[in-house]
Amino acid sequence: MAENAVREEEMAAEVGREPCWRGRTVGLAPLDVDDAELMHRWRSDPVAAHEIGIWPRPLSGLRERIERYVDNQDRDDFVVLLPDSTPIGHIALADQDIADGTADIHLMLAPEYRGKGYGTDAVDALVDLTFGELPMHRLQAITHSDNRAALATLAKSGFLQEGVRRSACLHRGRRHDLAVLSLLRPEWEALTRPRAWDL
Repeated sequence: MAENAVREEEMAAEVGREPCWRGRTVGLAPLDVDDAELMHRWRSDPVAAHEIGIWPRPLSGLRERIERYVDNQDRDDFVVLLPDSTPIGHIALADQDIADGTADIHLMLAPEYRGKGYGTDAVDALVDLTFGELPMHRLQAITHSDNRAALATLAKSGFLQEGVRRSACLHRGRRHDLAVLSLLRPEWEALTRPRAWDL
């Protein structure tokens, strides 16, 4: 795992990727097809696979999926970067409906960067980008109801749990409840934290 992290840092340095948007401790750069190997490693982590409910896919299939992501006008995908350009995760604004003003947020961090506050910062940055630049009114996140880390991250970013989709997910032979959380524009406007553009 340490060798993978070192290789990721080397790849980032070679690419010289610059973020297009910044949070307190992380930046966001557009996801590219060349990020497939990073995504594949992150998705292969057993904790992420369990918490997110990821279906295992070959690298070639993931590369094709990322190509579709890049071409999809209803979603924006970003690699989460540290200030030194080290890639540490993936965050997306998916299922964008401009007419209704709604979208979903998805987040996945590399195992070695979880529990350090980067997830909250990435969510805050994407929320600020969304409400600051798009006519969105409601952001939604859905996760297993026992995914404490995700629930805590979303709560720190102002998301409120509004319900549970009972027995809505089959994973590892068991049914799981899904927690539905949301953040509305007026709730975001009432937050007292600095916005991404103020940092």
